[in-house]
Amino acid sequence: MLRTTFCMALLLSSQSVLAQTSDYFNAPYGELLTASTEQVGLWWASSGWKISPDKAPPETKGRTIMIRAARNEAEAAQLVVRPIVSLRSFTVRAGTLTGPGGAAIPAKNVEVLKVRYVNVTHPTDKSSVAGLWPDPLPPLKGPVNLEANKNQPFWIRVKVPRRVPAGIYTGSIHLTAQNYSADVTLRVEVYDFVLPDRMTCTTAFGFSTSNVFRYQKLSDSKHKRQVLDKYWASFGAHHISPYNPAPLDRLKVTWPKVSKSIKPEQLKPVFDWTTWDKAMERGIDYYHFNSFRLSIPGLGGGTFHSRREPELLGFSEDTPHYKAAFNAYCHEVQEHLREKGWLDEAFVYWFDEPAPRDYEFVMNGFAKLKRAAGDINRMLTEQVEPKLIGGPNIWCPISHNYKHEPAEQRRRQGEKFWWYVCTGPKAPYCTLFIDHPGTELRVWLWQSWKRKIDGILVWQTNYWTSSAAYPDPEHPQNPYEDPMGWRSSYSTPKGAKKPWGNGDGRFIYPPEAAADAHPAEPVLDGPVDSIRWEMLRDGIEDYEYLAILSRLLKAKKDKLTTQQHKKYAALLEVPESITTDMTTFTKDPAPIEARRDRIARVIAKLNRL
Repeated sequence: MLRTTFCMALLLSSQSVLAQTSDYFNAPYGELLTASTEQVGLWWASSGWKISPDKAPPETKGRTIMIRAARNEAEAAQLVVRPIVSLRSFTVRAGTLTGPGGAAIPAKNVEVLKVRYVNVTHPTDKSSVAGLWPDPLPPLKGPVNLEANKNQPFWIRVKVPRRVPAGIYTGSIHLTAQNYSADVTLRVEVYDFVLPDRMTCTTAFGFSTSNVFRYQKLSDSKHKRQVLDKYWASFGAHHISPYNPAPLDRLKVTWPKVSKSIKPEQLKPVFDWTTWDKAMERGIDYYHFNSFRLSIPGLGGGTFHSRREPELLGFSEDTPHYKAAFNAYCHEVQEHLREKGWLDEAFVYWFDEPAPRDYEFVMNGFAKLKRAAGDINRMLTEQVEPKLIGGPNIWCPISHNYKHEPAEQRRRQGEKFWWYVCTGPKAPYCTLFIDHPGTELRVWLWQSWKRKIDGILVWQTNYWTSSAAYPDPEHPQNPYEDPMGWRSSYSTPKGAKKPWGNGDGRFIYPPEAAADAHPAEPVLDGPVDSIRWEMLRDGIEDYEYLAILSRLLKAKKDKLTTQQHKKYAALLEVPESITTDMTTFTKDPAPIEARRDRIARVIAKLNRL
């Protein structure tokens, strides 16, 4: 998604800016494990913390790494290794977890990822500091060497099978290196309910196939599809829907040959839905994406910066030929989506962040869409403005521009609200930046629930390079070495390095072998996840816990006393310990995890009624 100059402004408040990052890194958390020794310190912490290389081990002691999750849910914790002397050929291997009645979570369901650091040299805002920040999570494919007196976290991610019984599952994580061996106990509590495959919170995130193919040196169509499927697997596992689930299978449309004598009623498109439908079915039914961006030719479009006038088949919008062709196209698409059951997932996003001078142009486009295909969702990245009412039926303001009372008025008219973050807002708001606390993206979803926001949107997920900051096509940005999301477009001069924010537009990384876009041969691996990608997943799942509880309270109302219903319904309120307002929220994941745990146990109890 494109962004405005307004988005880039530093929105700082001296009274509510987050505490200094050094305090965040040094906060007390985690537990020292019993397998820890004077030579090799071992401790664990919640996935919601960003652990610096130099943080001292905790004094609090614990016996096991503990993870809690529903069936069909992924959840992670961090195992931190801190040797006194360097460890060579260090490996981490997880075993099978055994539980009630001999049930098991297979070892293949326990992934080990290495937490990698990026060097922030240009802090995003005044709440941040330069230095090493953890973010990429490359798979641990083989032995690694560990530096002395430095923390090396490992991301232990467990995907609970759909059909295992609830209860406690226990197993070991085996650590080995030259002249070293240890076992750490991992316990997973499985809640007694199943997390659905499809999430209630709508997601819509940008994705660049060209970046993937460029960095991973992919030219063969078979390789492209193979790798794209691995990217979609990561999106699906994190409940993120890409704008376009079918980038390699574009919709095929044939128009009659245009001539001077052609009549308007002859301008009817012929669609071949075969390959597009197949790709969309895989995205929606297999990966469980819950939205997609629908392109409508002839609308024109643009941003606050510039715009394109409407034109279709060489006809301007004031001609009968344009109107006939546009209406025929939109109607055919709408009815096909209706037949496939995809009307709820589709949205038209054709103009981005309009300035007031664009409102008339935008309303004209929306009026045409409503007349031609009134059942297709019309989304606009803008807050409620009087001159835009009647145009979009999905409003998507940047998060700090959301106003609840105007939104409630539009909801009463059947309209929905999404919101987004990008280069703005910055501290003290919840953001997407690498050099901010790990809880922010997760808290953003609790803020979404609190304000009845139906969906979240982010302009890009793999913005790995800037054509302005790195103008040489042979030497694009290495996102592992330069974590900044540098500005491009909007007339940014080539060679100009104007910062948007560390990690802006980047939640996934290219495989490490393709980091500089110059691999020796095609790299067929999928993306490298990030801590922020994981926090988005956890936040979306938190939102789903709340949605499940809400549905259960309605379905089970007759089986509950008034007092019970009131008690359980109180859990649908977002506590101040998680977030008080848009700029006051927890940096400690513990309040989030405690509330989630209470909700989960009530869900399990209600399911048994």
